[in-house]
Amino acid sequence: MSGAGAAEREHVDGSGIRVAIVAGQWHDVIAAGLLDGAQREIERLGATDQVFPVPGSFELPVVAKAALEAGYDAAVALGVIIRGGTPHFEYVSDAATSGLTRVAIDTGKPVGFGVLTLDDEQQGIDRAGLPGSKEDKGAEAAHAAVATAVTLRGLRTPA
Repeated sequence: MSGAGAAEREHVDGSGIRVAIVAGQWHDVIAAGLLDGAQREIERLGATDQVFPVPGSFELPVVAKAALEAGYDAAVALGVIIRGGTPHFEYVSDAATSGLTRVAIDTGKPVGFGVLTLDDEQQGIDRAGLPGSKEDKGAEAAHAAVATAVTLRGLRTPA
């Protein structure tokens, strides 16, 4: 969905879908843009959300898992990881990605992946759904989570 705006995304009836937004707080500007985009898209689809702030991307999987086990239908994980001069970027990126994948598989519930792995701050600003951004990765992650939850709901209650 690269560059897709809300008007270009398919409409999904997300009514009744409860979404936990697990939002990393590292990098205020980019994180806020991701969260705003996710919440706009969830509202547009008719789902509801609750935000669970976490310090950074490393903490996303454990809170997403807890939220899904507590009864949420989907999670949206939002975070910002910017490459630096140490291997820290690789460790945190791998832990967040692998952890969130495991959460989705273990719980059988979708996790929208809105974790930006960036070489520099400008890449994040371009992808965070801010005024002038080329992409809205928070909205895209939310759309993926809600659409998948709707699909799973249909599989559990066949027509």
